[in-house]
Amino acid sequence: MIKHLRSAADLDAATATLILDTAGEMAALAGREVKKLPTLRGRTVVNLFYEDSTRTRISFEAAAKRLSADVINFSAKGSSVSKGESLKDTALTLQAMGADAVVIRHPASGAPHRLAAWVDGSVVNAGDGTHEHPTQALLDAYTMRSRLGRLDGLRVAIVGDVLHSRVARSNVLLLTTLGAQVTLVGPPTLIPVDIAAALSPSTKVSYDLDSVLPDMDVVMMLRVQTERMQDSYFPSAREYSRRYGLDLARMRKMPEHAIVMHPGPMNRGMEIAPEVADSSRSTIVEQVANGVSARMAVLYLLLGGKA
Repeated sequence: MIKHLRSAADLDAATATLILDTAGEMAALAGREVKKLPTLRGRTVVNLFYEDSTRTRISFEAAAKRLSADVINFSAKGSSVSKGESLKDTALTLQAMGADAVVIRHPASGAPHRLAAWVDGSVVNAGDGTHEHPTQALLDAYTMRSRLGRLDGLRVAIVGDVLHSRVARSNVLLLTTLGAQVTLVGPPTLIPVDIAAALSPSTKVSYDLDSVLPDMDVVMMLRVQTERMQDSYFPSAREYSRRYGLDLARMRKMPEHAIVMHPGPMNRGMEIAPEVADSSRSTIVEQVANGVSARMAVLYLLLGGKA
């Protein structure tokens, strides 16, 4: 098993499948009266979050606690970071405290790779800049496999703000490793030139959502990340929704078995209509629940858990 999870590219097919299989076993805990395992008792997991987060931070905290680890939640706000402390000095502090794993979310792409050079424990990337978010890709893959029974051969459309999406990059890397066919869909201004070839030679690009929908098994909608946009990438929110939003009429073009995904948080009414988000085809709530199981599996395996 690998020591760090900094990128979805760290995972080969066998390792990714092991994590997904382990997540399935962890998910069985949800039905138990006592939802805890003693497997990481005595281990310390630090959640080092330099960006605001709800789902990811709570998910990692729940995952570590269900494995009986001691959890330290570190927020940049109100810490020495606000006084100018560098990432390296923060890392050395965590190292001195004996952290066995550090889960980091940081606005700078590459921060988890730097952190891994400064601490002895395992580093888990919980999102770095516009680079990657590998555990989100794992929970998405787990959700697809749970709903559709397989990953190999699945046709997946990732729609929207690919340019600023770390979720899109990690999903392309992981899903293609596991045999899925990925198509990136969005306006030309929000799909970086040559991104498909850079991530995976088999990845396709389309600028026409309506032409893609009838062939897809999975349609994953991405949030438009206006907070990362310095320029205007499309005429207006209404125009974006008209061309790339998933409403009921578009959902009916999808095959009957196809599912709708979204990593959250959602802009309801922009990239996804409320009635689509709340439909039986939507896996959005399942993704949140599956996130705890997937992150339990990652922490368990990284910190020495055996099959």
